[in-house]
Amino acid sequence: MNPNRLPYEPPSIARNTTGLMNKVGRRGNLASKTQVDGVEVEALIKDFGSPLFVFSETAIKRSVGEARTAIEMHLPQARLCWSYKTNYLGAICAIFHRAGSLAEVVSGMEYEKARRLGVPGEEIVFNGPAKTEEELRRALSEQAIIHADHFDELRLLERIAESTHTKPKIGIRVALDAGVVPRWDRFGFSLEAGSASQAAQFITQSPHLELGGLHTHIGTYVQDPTAYARAATKLAEFSGHIEATLATRPTHLDFGGGFASTNTLATQYHSGALVPRQGEYIREIGRALSQVNAARTPVFLETGRALVDESGSLLTTVLATKRLPNGRNSIVIDAGVNLLFTAWWYRLDIQPTRPSDGFIEDTTVYGPLCMNIDCVRETIALPTLAAGDTLLIRPVGAYAFTQSMQFIHLRPACVLIGEHGEIELIRRREILDDLLGPELLPNRLSLRSNPDSSITHRSSVRELAESVPD
Repeated sequence: MNPNRLPYEPPSIARNTTGLMNKVGRRGNLASKTQVDGVEVEALIKDFGSPLFVFSETAIKRSVGEARTAIEMHLPQARLCWSYKTNYLGAICAIFHRAGSLAEVVSGMEYEKARRLGVPGEEIVFNGPAKTEEELRRALSEQAIIHADHFDELRLLERIAESTHTKPKIGIRVALDAGVVPRWDRFGFSLEAGSASQAAQFITQSPHLELGGLHTHIGTYVQDPTAYARAATKLAEFSGHIEATLATRPTHLDFGGGFASTNTLATQYHSGALVPRQGEYIREIGRALSQVNAARTPVFLETGRALVDESGSLLTTVLATKRLPNGRNSIVIDAGVNLLFTAWWYRLDIQPTRPSDGFIEDTTVYGPLCMNIDCVRETIALPTLAAGDTLLIRPVGAYAFTQSMQFIHLRPACVLIGEHGEIELIRRREILDDLLGPELLPNRLSLRSNPDSSITHRSSVRELAESVPD
């Protein structure tokens, strides 16, 4: 056998994707995206590395402006609440707060983030199914807007109020049927089953509590604005029922998130660009409240995804190209589902960052993890790429960063492009110390004769406890 002979590679046939049109318009991923808000992608990667999250302040403010215009027209009694779980980067949250949004949080961690940013307690809406006694005591002392999720929480709130000799206003989360499938019925008290009425009665009959507002969250990525009209009608009618039977009027109505962004669901036939805009949802809520004589009732709107998704991009670099056994082309990039958890339910748009008139074919995009599930796109039409080429993935402003993880790779930097083109680092690239910081290595397990002082060693639980400051 000739040792210099090249290995045999069986021929394969790949379809050249030449068409520019499909049933919903031009295929945007065939065009290159060389800039983000006027800043060259190559310059961003050179300065901050790859992968890299990039957020646009201009896009955020444009989205907020769209929502506010609709509110002024259809729901003037409403206030926006920024949903921290959607994207809790401090700079992103600060943009929303400076635009007048309240903070909507669902955990003690998010509550603390809002307080550290400077949001006063009375401008925090505290939802969530797992509030601890410590978290509730703090929220009550700081006059946060609390929506209770279950009877155990109501009983805990009553004990806290009794022990502190206060009588706080406590709202309730209401699970209702707005015609959305699958139905979200795990959060709050069921309207149809009667537990919401029981919860309202529990509060109004308690000597230690007063009734606050009514909150509902009917689902996620809801593409039917009329579902919010049905929810608004039911919530307003329930508010009227409470006033008529319990002689107490709820302080506000709160409509949780779920407005669809322009992302495309994996199961969605049409492009996400065709989903309803924020104004359509807000118009339906306003119309419904007007029809049931609740047009003056204060309203909170928690519209996280639709407000921020378009603002985020992820820059990534091709590490390798591979031809799969079935003949399909594939690439390996340095960003996977560790950074793009949302890739499991979205068909994220992936665009090359340099012009290409070459061969276009269906390509599988894999991430860098040693896991078979690390697939960013099962199939997408891309030009011929080589190691070192860069790509832009979008929109990833909602949930991508907050759900990212330190699995096999550390998390990348995040930058914000300001309204005037300024580039600001809003989260540095992680280093190994960020991962090792909380770890404790007992001396008996050390592999070094002189343990590295960068790793904390504790000989006993007592020593650890004594080291924690009061």
